[in-house]
Amino acid sequence: MSIGPIGPRPPRAPGIEIDLAGPRPASARDPGGAGAAAASFGSLLKDSLTQLDALQKQADSNVARLAMGESVDLHDVTIGLEQASLGFQLVTQVRNKLVEAYQEISRMQV
Repeated sequence: MSIGPIGPRPPRAPGIEIDLAGPRPASARDPGGAGAAAASFGSLLKDSLTQLDALQKQADSNVARLAMGESVDLHDVTIGLEQASLGFQLVTQVRNKLVEAYQEISRMQV
């Protein structure tokens, strides 16, 4: 008899998928090798930045429409602003982790 996990699904940022299957061997995760991983990380980062830019532009547009007196729901404006804010915080933290990793690698003795 198999019993699945109980509880809510973990929250996900737009465009980011979480693998709940657990750790897998490197060959199963990256069949294309390190070059494919770097390319996929680069494309994931680029796509995330594009989505963040779109979220921020949409939030700015909604705020401007609300300020001009157009018919815009206030909760939609607030939700859009929070999505843009959370996306920016996520990108900032990813950048901070990348900088930390680079600094750690640069401190390694060869």
